[in-house]
Amino acid sequence: MAQLASSILWPMLAHIAWVVLLYAWLTVARAQAVKRGEVDYASFEFNREEPPAVARIRLNLANQFEWPVVFYALVVLLIALGKVTMFDVIAAWVFVAGRLIHSLVQTLTDNVPLRGNVFMINFLAV
Repeated sequence: MAQLASSILWPMLAHIAWVVLLYAWLTVARAQAVKRGEVDYASFEFNREEPPAVARIRLNLANQFEWPVVFYALVVLLIALGKVTMFDVIAAWVFVAGRLIHSLVQTLTDNVPLRGNVFMINFLAV
C-alpha cells in the first residue's frame, strides 16, 4: 500500500512541474510581446490589452488552480485514508495527460468546443 501511496504522488508532482513551465512560458511570452511592441509592461498590471497568445497562456495558468485543486485534495485524502489503488494511480496519470492536452488546446488554438471535450478527460479522471 505504501508503494501505491507514493506512486500517486508522481502525477501530482508532474502537474506541479507543468504549472512551473506554464509560468516560465507566460513570462517569456509577455517579454516577447513587449519586445515586438505589441504591448507595454503596464498592460499586464490588470491584464488589459494583452495579445491573444499571451492571454491564452495566462488563462490556462489560472485554470491550473481550479479543477486541479480538487485532484490534489483527492490525492491527499486517498493517501491519508490509505485507500490508494492502482486504478487511482492510473486515473491520476490520465488526469495529468488531460491537463497537458487541455493546456495545449487552450494556448495554441481558439477551438473552445475541443477544449471543452478535452476537459472531460480531466473531469472524468477525477
